[in-house]
Amino acid sequence: MSLIMDTMGKKKPRPRRSFTREFKAEIVELCQRGDRSVGQIAKDFDLTETAVRQWVTQAELDAGTRTDGLTSDERDELARLRRENRRLSEDVEILKRATAFFAKEIR
Repeated sequence: MSLIMDTMGKKKPRPRRSFTREFKAEIVELCQRGDRSVGQIAKDFDLTETAVRQWVTQAELDAGTRTDGLTSDERDELARLRRENRRLSEDVEILKRATAFFAKEIR
């Protein structure tokens, strides 16, 4: 009985899906037309309302109609710079170890 009670009301997590830029742009356009609510569009296309709202927000940032976040280009650049920073930090760490090794060898 407790097993049934534990699982009642709990939804299984939805598997993560990915969508093309074109699909997202079409959904955003539907939302911006104003014929239907974001919630209704999300339901019609079996999407989460949160995802649709994020797509709309990102499209507004990219278009310059919002300024309270990063544009897609800025997000891409930030990700690239973080990867580069991680790689350079690893290079520095390797060089530190090599320097310490060779300093011991010389003594």
